[in-house]
Amino acid sequence: MKLVVGLGNPGNEYIGTRHNVGFDVVLSSMSDQASGPVSKFQGNLYDDCIGGKKVITLLPQTFMNLSGKSVRSVISFYKIDVGNILVVYDDFDINVGKLRLRQSGSAGTHNGMKSIVQELGTTMFWRLRIGIGPKDATRSVSDFVLSKFTNTQSSEINSVFPTAREVILEWINEDYNHAFRLCSL
Repeated sequence: MKLVVGLGNPGNEYIGTRHNVGFDVVLSSMSDQASGPVSKFQGNLYDDCIGGKKVITLLPQTFMNLSGKSVRSVISFYKIDVGNILVVYDDFDINVGKLRLRQSGSAGTHNGMKSIVQELGTTMFWRLRIGIGPKDATRSVSDFVLSKFTNTQSSEINSVFPTAREVILEWINEDYNHAFRLCSL
């Protein structure tokens, strides 16, 4: 079983913001056969079967800084190994529309990731970072990540969704080399 987690903030006021790119990418990556959402474990859960593998998709509804509580609840209930988790989220240290896949690593400055690392007690899970930067030096981090993309940036971010979807599918199918290659395009 695989768990794909998209990070974002619940509520209409956050739709289309930089911080909700994780939600957007994950939602665009689900198959047409996905069922859900079911509100459970402080999140919206979707069930899917991709390439013969059961895939749970989670969009935590706890707000970004508490995402780890939702993730921990899901992996505890379904007994998912942390090596079978992929967290998809925004990163302002990466240029808009660029993708980075890693098997492990620090949470960096991302509060949602800090929460997940704290709740799971490990950094040994997969992450797909979606570039939303560079951050404008005159703006605070929270102001920047909660802002919407410019029209040009919106086009750039939307153009990376198909590649991000393919990266997620290759990760689910455990073709990690191909997933890494897609991120370097």
